[in-house]
Formats: sequence, C-alpha cells, structure tokens
Amino acid sequence: MSVTEAARRIRAGELTPREAVESYLERIEELNGAVNAYISVRGEEALAEAEAAPDGPLHGVPVAIKDVIDVAGVPTTAASKILAGNVAARDATCVARLKSAGAIVLGKLNTHEFAFGAQTTSPHFGPAHNPWALDRICGGSSGGSGAAAAADLAAGTLGTDTAGSIRIPSCYCGVTGLRPTTGLVPTDGVVPVSWSLDTIGPIARTAEDCALLLSVLAGEPVEFAESVQGLRIGVVDELFRLSEPAVAETVSAALDELRGLGASVEPVEVPLLEESGTINQLLMLPEASEAHLPWLRMRLADYGDDVRARLLAGLFLPATAHVTGLRARRWFRHGLSELFERVDVLAHPEMPVVPPPIADTDVELHGERVPHRLRVIPFNSPWSLAGLPVVSVPAGFVEGLPVGLALAGRPRAEQTILGAAHAFQRVTDWHERRPPVGARASSPAV
Repeated sequence: MSVTEAARRIRAGELTPREAVESYLERIEELNGAVNAYISVRGEEALAEAEAAPDGPLHGVPVAIKDVIDVAGVPTTAASKILAGNVAARDATCVARLKSAGAIVLGKLNTHEFAFGAQTTSPHFGPAHNPWALDRICGGSSGGSGAAAAADLAAGTLGTDTAGSIRIPSCYCGVTGLRPTTGLVPTDGVVPVSWSLDTIGPIARTAEDCALLLSVLAGEPVEFAESVQGLRIGVVDELFRLSEPAVAETVSAALDELRGLGASVEPVEVPLLEESGTINQLLMLPEASEAHLPWLRMRLADYGDDVRARLLAGLFLPATAHVTGLRARRWFRHGLSELFERVDVLAHPEMPVVPPPIADTDVELHGERVPHRLRVIPFNSPWSLAGLPVVSVPAGFVEGLPVGLALAGRPRAEQTILGAAHAFQRVTDWHERRPPVGARASSPAV
C-alpha cells in the first residue's frame, strides 16, 4: 500500500490508523526475519500513537525511519556496536515533522554501519536482504529503508544520502527514492557522515508518495506538472557506456517512454564527471573522520573492517585535501550550471549492474571484477557533490532483478524531476511490481 493510498483510505474512513498499524506490524512479524529490514520495532508505542494521531496530510500513515535518525525514546544505533545503547532524547526535526503531519513511526531500519557504505551488510546487526532475491544486497546505506518499502513493511520510509545512499537501495529494491537538494530537509538529530554532503529523503512506492513526504519534510508544498511536454532531458552517455549492456538497454527504453510523452532527449557530456568522484571523496572522507575522531581514538576495534578502513583513510589525508575539494567543487558546479542552461534534467542508469550477492564485495562489469563501492561512485557522487536533487525510478528488470532510471535536476527543482518520474509511472507499471518475498504473506490493511 502506497503512502498516498494509505492516506486516502484513512481519510475516507475505509481504514483506521490503528488497523493500518496493526496490519503492518503483523507483516513485519511475518517477514522481517527473512529480510532483516528493521533493527527495532515500536509495536506498543505505534499502536498507542495511532489512537491519537494528529490530523494532517499523513494522518495515520505508518512509516519507518533509518536507524541513523533520532526517534525519541528509541536507540539510534547506526547499525554499530559503538552506539548500541544510544537512546535518543528527542525526535530529529524530520521525524517531528512527520509526526506532526499525523504519521506513525513503526520502527528503525537497518543500514550500513554508520551509513558509511553501499551494501547494508553490518557485521553487528546482520545484512539486509533484498526482497527480490534474499541472497542479494539491498544496496546502501539506506538498505533497510529500500527493503522495507519494497516488501510492504511500511507505507513509506526515510533514508539518508551522502553519496548515493537513498538512490542505490531504491534502484536495487525496485522502489522510488528521492535525494533532495542539500539543505532542503534539516539534518539535525542525524548521525553524520559528511556535514557538507548529508541529506535526508523519502523512499516509497511512487513519485507521488515521495512528493507528499517531501512536502512534510521540507515544510513547503511540492507540486509538479502532469505533463513532460517540452521537458529537455540530457542523457549522460558516459554512464550508459559504463553500465552493463542489458541495464543500459533497459534504461534507454525508459527514456523512449518519456520521449513518447513529449520530452526532448539529447546526449550530453558532463564537465569533470570522471573527476567528480575523487572530489567528493576529498570532502567526505575527512569530514567523516572528524565526526568519528573520539571513537577512532578510543574504540577503533569496535568498527567493522570496511568502515574502519575508510575512516582511517580520511584521517590520514593531508589537510590540503579538503581545501582542494572545496575549490574543485566550485568548478564542477559552474560546469553543471552552464549545462543546465541547455537541459532541464540529466538522465542515466541509477546503477550499472543489478544487485550482487551479499557475499560478494566485487562485481563483474565488462569482463572485469572491481569493488562494488568503486562502481557506485560515478553514478551517484557527482550529483551529491553539486547538492542536486535526484530521483531513482523503477525502470524494468534484468534477470528478474530491478533496474532504476536516475533523473537529476537543478538545485531545488524537485518538482521537475518528480514530475518526470510521475509521468513515466503513469504509463508504466514497473513501480507496481511486487517482489516474491511476502507475496503470500498477509497484505497490509487489506
């Protein structure tokens, strides 16, 4: 059940908030053992809050929150050993806004340790499993959020995105996810990765869901046009060339749908695209290490191997690296601003491959095995570096696994990319497909 459908049914009196919460809690009980999307569940608290949910655009709608975002009275573990007993004293602003709009928080969702990885395979809380194939990763770091949305374990979820952490799991789990413009949604009450890059955004069924959730999170309405007639889409050809051929073909077919709806589609080159990933790392790595400095000094052994290695890499970068990154980001943004004079949206495959097996840290691409994390960077870090809004939209399947279309826009042009995503979803049904996990479980609120 989508966010908009849940809200409509509750408003119409077809369903009470308590019935909605009960049905999701039942489904979590049935399926979370297999999917491992939730780290903690607020069963009694959610039922109590359902009885007194405020009237608002999300009245009675059950949602779930990535476990790096504070929910009062609940541990914020960041899927780590270090924060296992860290109980939040207050709600993060984004959570407070959801609750004020009437949403009911079901619980906290699995993540890559400290949201600092692209797989969601925490050694402390176990990996999140992809509902489309339980031996596959969900992507990260908001893997629990993507899995919960795909398996109908919440109507909608919140994730965070520093360098792709909303978009990757949305793609791999076959759902819709939005990375908003940097700074649009307040990030207080969130365990940081990188203060200049971190964002918070929704993962849900549809672009319409994401628009509704973003309106609440940002505190301002997000309205989009129903038509893409005249929309200028720039196709980032380099990212198609870097993708597996079957993935590239699937996303090309999705762009043909938008062309058929009246959008113009033309190839473009993004200045400094190859270098942007390195620039992003020059900012992200030292900022992450600075945030973790007390724990790196006192609790180094309590990190998982991969996260420890990345934090130490940031620690030993020279001080000039961050300054160089800041200067280079300015050049990259300037090149993008000139490109956006010619086009309204940039499009490419969200990920170059389908989700790999949980046990694999490497993926094969064009006959070469490389670390999965390195293949993620060109497809996500450029837009994070520039602070752009990006939506990942289900665009088809390869070998039975989801493929996503990424649409990036100018800063604060969420309505443009969500409008394009919505138009695409009106003429396709990829976002309506359901994974085999839970197909025979109880359907929420039905």
